[in-house]
Amino acid sequence: MSALWAQIQLWIDQTFINPPAHGFFNFNFLPKYGKLFIEGVECTLLLAVVSVLLAVVPALLLALMRLSKNRLVKGISGAYITVFRSTPMLVQLMIINFGVFAGFDSRYMLFGFIPMLNFLPCVVALALNSSAYVAEIFRAGILAVDAGQMEAARSLGLSKWQGMKMVVLPQAIKNVLPALANEIITMVKESSICMVLGICDLMFAAKSTAGSTFISTGPYVVVAVIYFCINFPAGKAIEAIERRMRRGDQR
Repeated sequence: MSALWAQIQLWIDQTFINPPAHGFFNFNFLPKYGKLFIEGVECTLLLAVVSVLLAVVPALLLALMRLSKNRLVKGISGAYITVFRSTPMLVQLMIINFGVFAGFDSRYMLFGFIPMLNFLPCVVALALNSSAYVAEIFRAGILAVDAGQMEAARSLGLSKWQGMKMVVLPQAIKNVLPALANEIITMVKESSICMVLGICDLMFAAKSTAGSTFISTGPYVVVAVIYFCINFPAGKAIEAIERRMRRGDQR
């Protein structure tokens, strides 16, 4: 019995008190590198929110183009959506970074620790990729509005564009708000790919800490916990909003 207790004590000591470098619970790096993870949270949230906000307008335009009866306009929109949904985001990020922003001035900083040279290509790539998916969300939301709404608007003397802007789109936006919120959550996770450009996000913080301290697992466990603490409450909040909106529709 004493031998078993000794083994348990040894396991507790090696797992929680004096864990090895590869241990899941080795967080000895936090006092020194905690600030880096806080900056990573700020950068990750900024990337996600700005990218989705920039994606909304082109996505709405793409959705309207997809619903157009003009074959050329519809084809351009369909080609854009197909290309960005069928190629890896990493490839898109590299093309935009080395092709579009090749000569961009690297002196400017955002919030004092985010280099604009890295931030802008990441935001543009994420926004362009997200717009392809958000466009389909908007298109589905518009198609979900009863066709009689447009007919009623036209019968009141509104043009097709006025009916779309004043009658159909407000209802469609209400329908797609939960999906747009989910897109922000997805973008929080997808933004981790920007680590390859040296952007100071959560994954970059974990990689830098692991490389400096040789603690291989702990930094990534911390990052996983942070992502969970961001996305899980946000997901629950979205579910609550959806339930509230359904109750409003039922009344």
